[in-house]
Amino acid sequence: MMLEIKDLHATINGKEILKGVNLSVDKGEVHAIMGPNGAGKSTLSAVLTGHPSYTVTQGEVWFNGKNLLEMSPEVRAREGIFLSFQYPVEIPGVSMVNFMRAAVNEHRKHNNLPALSASDFLRIMREKKELVEMDNKLTNRSVNEGFSGGEKKRNEIFQMAMLEPKLSILDETDSGLDIDALRIVANGVNKLKTSENASLVITHYQRLLDYIVPDFVHVLYNGQIVKTGPKELALELEEKGYDWIKQELV
Repeated sequence: MMLEIKDLHATINGKEILKGVNLSVDKGEVHAIMGPNGAGKSTLSAVLTGHPSYTVTQGEVWFNGKNLLEMSPEVRAREGIFLSFQYPVEIPGVSMVNFMRAAVNEHRKHNNLPALSASDFLRIMREKKELVEMDNKLTNRSVNEGFSGGEKKRNEIFQMAMLEPKLSILDETDSGLDIDALRIVANGVNKLKTSENASLVITHYQRLLDYIVPDFVHVLYNGQIVKTGPKELALELEEKGYDWIKQELV
């Protein structure tokens, strides 16, 4: 099993948000996590990537047989965990090319591989830009500076393509996207799927799952995964709303 989450509890500022999450994700799988505002979806992504504001009070998380909770955020990234932010930040003065080359070579160093030469890096960058329909004018600028919401999200998928993570966590990557941008982002995610990697797609809405088809859909409600099903569960949620889940739990 690639990712194994057992009875995970987490707090922020003393308030418990995750109240016993259990989840297993294997290679080649796409898992969607759906739930209402405040259910703990973004908290889960933050805890998995090591955000310092959150405190794990109970439970275990194993990633490819290693104790994830003992790793720093940097080591988690080098081990192959990637987070696509809901609101990507701008980094003025840092060029996309330098940013990506430094990140890629850090990953290679961690895996005992030699750093890429400038020519090899630019060749790979060209290939990945085509894959995710990334405009040259965006990669020639500072990281996310002056980008629209859709361009920032596309840039995140481009970074994912460059880093080739084992586990990609997409935290409401559909937030604020129009249909064209959503299609491009989703197509990029689909093209990057292999039998050796996995994705955790966190979303409010079923519309993203029209483009990224999950193997499993999980409902996170009040800090716990309360229901798991096939892709059709997302359609049922869209039709019935989250109050349906609440009534089922009573």
